[in-house]
Amino acid sequence: MTVAPLIRAARRLGREAAALRFGPPVAFVYNPLSYARQPHEQYLLGFGSGRKRIVLLGMNPGPWGMAQTGVPFGEITLVSDWLGIRGTVTPPGGGHPRVRVQGFDCPRHEVSGARLWGWLRQRYGSAEEMARELFVSNYCPLMFLDSSGRNITPDRLRQADQEALFLPCDRFLVAVLEAAQPEWLVGVGRFAGRRAVSVCRQAGRPVRVTSILHPSPANPRSQKDWAVTVEAALVSEGVFDTVT
Repeated sequence: MTVAPLIRAARRLGREAAALRFGPPVAFVYNPLSYARQPHEQYLLGFGSGRKRIVLLGMNPGPWGMAQTGVPFGEITLVSDWLGIRGTVTPPGGGHPRVRVQGFDCPRHEVSGARLWGWLRQRYGSAEEMARELFVSNYCPLMFLDSSGRNITPDRLRQADQEALFLPCDRFLVAVLEAAQPEWLVGVGRFAGRRAVSVCRQAGRPVRVTSILHPSPANPRSQKDWAVTVEAALVSEGVFDTVT
């Protein structure tokens, strides 16, 4: 299946997300679908076409991952060296001084992205082999910071802000499912898992849904052998046949 509908859906999501306004505790909003659109669309073109057996669904951009590269869980080294993506990122104005968008020149590393993409590299070997079976997406395209520069996850937004945000995010996830036609939708973390269940129920999609431990360093359970834990869980669920 052509990737064009997925690119159109991502552009629509970027526009709709940009029109939203958020109350406290949100002080800064980053929209990489706008300022990092080129590498994001490189990612969709390179890895979003065709049917996938598995879709991994993340929560939203991290400050040193997708917020810099436009790629979900987009740890810079793995995005550029393994996925082969290195597009133009135009730093937006008005961000927090502690969380500057420097694109592929950012010296910081995203631990969550390093763990997730590092695990996929270990499992599949090549990015091309991975793309035959699996696609990684995010539910929400926006990153939120409070006045101190601390990350705010979507589940900590005001209820009214969540309701406004989830509408376009739900539509985009449906577009991902229509494009990928996956057998499995795997939420990375509890929030993504809950949204995956909700969207599949509302849309009536015949997809098997499960979730895995989030690789964030803020999660104490992810500190030891995250990849081993995740592989074992996915084999137990029947997503994979064997542990690598």
